[in-house]
Amino acid sequence: MNINYSQGRIGRVFILRLEDGEKLPASIEDFARRHRVKRGLCFLLGGLRSGGHLVVGPKDEKVRPVEPLFWELFGVHEVVAVGTIFPGQDKQPHLHLHGSAGREGRSHTGCFRPGVEVWQVGEVVILEIIGSRASRFRDESTGFELLKA
Repeated sequence: MNINYSQGRIGRVFILRLEDGEKLPASIEDFARRHRVKRGLCFLLGGLRSGGHLVVGPKDEKVRPVEPLFWELFGVHEVVAVGTIFPGQDKQPHLHLHGSAGREGRSHTGCFRPGVEVWQVGEVVILEIIGSRASRFRDESTGFELLKA
């Protein structure tokens, strides 16, 4: 088995409180850029406003490049999410964030798309990873930004 991997260690730990209306993933990526966090692990919990989108799967698993299936948030949702921060081909930090958004006993799980907004508060913990050279590269066949460890 050929596993693509690298090793790193935990550097700084950041605790953030996102405010009402802040946008994901932009607010976390902006923070990472300002504080020179190139690689990291990110945890989020709090609330999301109505109107954002999650990718909840491919429209057809056989189609390449992949066509995303979107789900729109209707109403305020509770959220728990985990993501990774790695530099893209532009050398800037890119957050890949997956989570579950729930309301009225139902939840949807998916990949957060730009423009999802925090409702009231979002608590974020970022664990910086140092000593690794892992980065994201666009894979033309899938259309994904894949991690190259």
